[in-house]
Amino acid sequence: MTDEIFNGNFTQQEAVPEAAIARAVEVMRSGRLHRYNTRPGETGETAALEEEFAARTGARFALAVASGGYALACALRAISIAPGERVLTNAFTLAPVPGAIVSTGAAPLFVETTPDLVIDLEDLEAKAPQARVLMLSHMRGHLCDMDRLMDIARRYDLTVIEDCAHTMGATWDGVPSGRHGIIGCYSTQTYKHINSGEGGLLVSDDPVVMARAILLSGSYMMYPRHRASPAPAVFEALKYDTPNISGRMDNLRAAILRPQLQDLPAQCARWGRLYDRLACGLADCAGIVLPQADRRAVRVGSSLQFRLKGAGPAQIAGLVSRCLARGVELKWFGAPEPAGYTSRHDSWRYTAAQHLPQTDKVLAELVDMRLPLSFSVEDAAQIARIISQEVTRPDGVMQGQS
Repeated sequence: MTDEIFNGNFTQQEAVPEAAIARAVEVMRSGRLHRYNTRPGETGETAALEEEFAARTGARFALAVASGGYALACALRAISIAPGERVLTNAFTLAPVPGAIVSTGAAPLFVETTPDLVIDLEDLEAKAPQARVLMLSHMRGHLCDMDRLMDIARRYDLTVIEDCAHTMGATWDGVPSGRHGIIGCYSTQTYKHINSGEGGLLVSDDPVVMARAILLSGSYMMYPRHRASPAPAVFEALKYDTPNISGRMDNLRAAILRPQLQDLPAQCARWGRLYDRLACGLADCAGIVLPQADRRAVRVGSSLQFRLKGAGPAQIAGLVSRCLARGVELKWFGAPEPAGYTSRHDSWRYTAAQHLPQTDKVLAELVDMRLPLSFSVEDAAQIARIISQEVTRPDGVMQGQS
């Protein structure tokens, strides 16, 4: 019998909706791509996107910027992070998070990761006295116990910035991701939940913090043209002391994003169906351990992770290679060299080396896979079959495992 081959593409996104294409063409025909290049009384696409995103998240204020990484660094500057200051963050995250911290002159202080891929709250509480800021990464869409985390933050006077690059549309106990901390940061890069190639958004209820962020983004003195923003009087006390670190979103990207934002709930539901079918197909496979989510968390299943408990490096590398030969592209966070997005804390040599044995053990066994919406539920079922077959084959990952 010939092994079945999956013919999908793990980096192929769905086409941008026709409504977004039409709106983008209209912006291009106008020539008014810059967010402040608007006619008198006109609300530009970027300002409209900010209003709509604030309404979607329930935030008072929103700002559209050039990338998710810029949003993170802008958030740190907006709360007046100091050079050399320590910033707590997840040990399991992607490189733009420690990169944003280092770009401000601050230093990451990593917090251990649990086997369910969320920040270890015991380790956070132990390290909380060493910092005043936590940049919480909801890495790969996994939400920790936000009630307990915010209790720790209150007791230790931690300012929380949420990295929601993988959780736009997710909720904790009914509260949108990004709405627990002082600032929520989101990405609209191609592999995220709405797609403008590159882009980012910030939300906050704090008028001073958001006014600083808007000035930092390069508003010059045109901040009155923002709509989901603080009153002009708030800017008056800040405008001469806040540097311009340009990172604005343009009207073309905002035009592409606005129709996608309207479709976000339906898209999140589609990701949920893909994730559930794939997870169901892997749940009974010997050797595979799926992360367990708190019932209060509603995640967006745009990727799936599992651990190959007890498997060694050669076994996992072999599985990744065999699955790729059958069309299934897996990423392994335990590989000796980073590949693509799979770098980890010991790859980031611009930060001080830190002892994180629990995280190292988790990442050594961790496999990751994208789930683009160009896949169908039937595709997810086929992918699960292929992975299960390769894990359980006589010479596969479970060889020698009890």
